[in-house]
Amino acid sequence: MRTPLLAVFAAATLMLAGCGSGSSSGEVRLRMIESLTSPERTKLIKTLIADFEKANPKIKVELISPPLDSADQKITQILQTKKGLDVLEVRDHTVKSFSNNGWLAELPTTDWAGWSDLTELAQKKAVEVGGKPYLIPYGFYERTLFYRTDWGMAQPPTTWQELYEAGKKMTSGDRFGYSFRGGKGGADYVVQMISAYNGEDLNPEKSFFLKDKRTIFSTPEAVQATDLFVKIFKEASPPDSVSWGYPEMVQGFTAGVTGMLIQDPEVIKTVEESSVKAWSTAPIPKGPSGYAFQPVGYAGWGVTSFSEHPKEAVKLVQFLSEAKQSIAFAKGNSLIPISKQAQSDPQFSQGAWKAYLQAQQDPKQVITIRPVDYPGWSQFLVDSDRDVQALITGKKTTAEVLKSWDAFWTDQAKKVS
Repeated sequence: MRTPLLAVFAAATLMLAGCGSGSSSGEVRLRMIESLTSPERTKLIKTLIADFEKANPKIKVELISPPLDSADQKITQILQTKKGLDVLEVRDHTVKSFSNNGWLAELPTTDWAGWSDLTELAQKKAVEVGGKPYLIPYGFYERTLFYRTDWGMAQPPTTWQELYEAGKKMTSGDRFGYSFRGGKGGADYVVQMISAYNGEDLNPEKSFFLKDKRTIFSTPEAVQATDLFVKIFKEASPPDSVSWGYPEMVQGFTAGVTGMLIQDPEVIKTVEESSVKAWSTAPIPKGPSGYAFQPVGYAGWGVTSFSEHPKEAVKLVQFLSEAKQSIAFAKGNSLIPISKQAQSDPQFSQGAWKAYLQAQQDPKQVITIRPVDYPGWSQFLVDSDRDVQALITGKKTTAEVLKSWDAFWTDQAKKVS
């Protein structure tokens, strides 16, 4: 199955490199590529494109949907040719490299009526890199707490300490309180706890550092948070969650093994389709000083700097970003929407989605920016997951892990100063 897919995409790449995006009949042809490809998602995008073509009969759009595992790599390869691509999916971890290489056009916002309908978060993320709108986000990933309401929990925990206590009470026999993530990506959860425990001293714009420029790993509060992280694993989580990643922690909750889960909104649909019937959501837990911090994952649509039809390409991006289309896309992909109008939509203002609105309206639920610009970021992702494994299995102490992370990020600060 893999070879035909790659062959098809190779042919598409050659076609992109060898052809322009115009038409001899006066019809404008745009080429658009997505990154987070899946059958249902591609089907939805094609429906939205059909609506665009109906409203703009002289514009035709060709959608390219490479295999998910290699999509970003393929997009980069096409961008390097600077030919035959007009609209592309830009992700939070690709926007900086794409813009630095001069592959993205700056999008007009002042003369677009739809800009004022975007939420404050959407407007902020659109210009997060270099202060220029290189993309219009189509939605956001933000964590929330999922919890079983039929496991004796009348109210959700509001702090990490309460989560630990509630999880410990739930743990009995083959039931456990919390879907712990001990495998890949597990370090992100202890960083989230450490951030909350540092409270208002944390610098949200450089989230691994405090306002006084020390690292978040250097404080007594970091020790408290990390010790509690280990206790949650040992006393309120399944033993095999030592190696759980995203699929396992979600399955633990939907299979009735665990009573609490912290994950992104895409899980809502999974839980709704599971056998779990009595459940709800709440904003993520806070630290002792009443603060919670988390980054927001996002992606959006951008226009290439070398598009032969920039006006039409911008028109397509703006169409996809307007209220009706963006809300439909958010619903279809379980995303936090970009349109202010979505706040009055029952899907996003009631039920499981209500927790996200509550978090957005709470000034102490703070959105942060990960230090992805630092040269050691990718290495830290690997090293920190390994350290978490050593921590929860007793091979390293809290003091050893925090000392290592503090030294690493203190050194990183020197490299970018």
